[in-house]
Amino acid sequence: MAAAAAAAASYDDELRSREALREAFGDSSESESDAPREVASSPPVGGAGRERWRWEAVAGVRGLWLCPDFLSSDDQSRLLAAIQREGWFSDANNQAMRFGDLPPWAVQLSALVRECICIGDVDVGIGPGWTNEDEDACPLPSDLLWREPLFDQLIANRYKPGEGICAHVDLMRFDDGIAIVSLESACVMRFSRECAASDTQKHGENEPTDVPVCLNPGSLVVMSGDARYHWKHEINRKPGAQLWNGRELDQHRRTSVTLRKLKASPN
Repeated sequence: MAAAAAAAASYDDELRSREALREAFGDSSESESDAPREVASSPPVGGAGRERWRWEAVAGVRGLWLCPDFLSSDDQSRLLAAIQREGWFSDANNQAMRFGDLPPWAVQLSALVRECICIGDVDVGIGPGWTNEDEDACPLPSDLLWREPLFDQLIANRYKPGEGICAHVDLMRFDDGIAIVSLESACVMRFSRECAASDTQKHGENEPTDVPVCLNPGSLVVMSGDARYHWKHEINRKPGAQLWNGRELDQHRRTSVTLRKLKASPN
């Protein structure tokens, strides 16, 4: 009886998840069977497709991972439409925050982040700050990956050309493990570490203190550990500042979704 009840609950959860996914990302191009499907065998729903999910460890910044092709162009459009339906943005407001119960599309976006981390191919960076211990690295440590909920706070931002974010480390009220989905316009996000003399000896004189990362539309970046706590990140979109591979990126409107987890309140 207990097993049957658990199976029924799992089936109900599957139906609710599928409906929320359709709300944010539209219908899957695959057949829609009513039978629950295992994660390993289910067709891609949202995302660019599992065959294109590849994680790159950003060399020089431990705990910083990039999945360049997290969402396809169609999925980006559907996600933007879901955000637009919230009615958050106006000429006078370009940011929205939500805490606790997130919109269904954000809950399923979180689930998609977890799935991408679990099954995406991993390319461990070779460069300063990496050792043989990182060969089996995962974009998010297991204690963070399997917490419930994975995220319970979101920030949606809409930037005009020229608008960016100043260098900062996210507030300590938020737990480790932060994900950022980029939409509409490509940009370069810079990570910087301010080193004291003791830090130079600890990290090595040849390790970089300024690391640029190109965030294409549909990309996903995940920060944990050192990247989350010891590196500032910023986006300077002023003319001449957005350079990548020797050329300046065209700047258009950019939308981003940041997913975080609030720390538990002390008793």
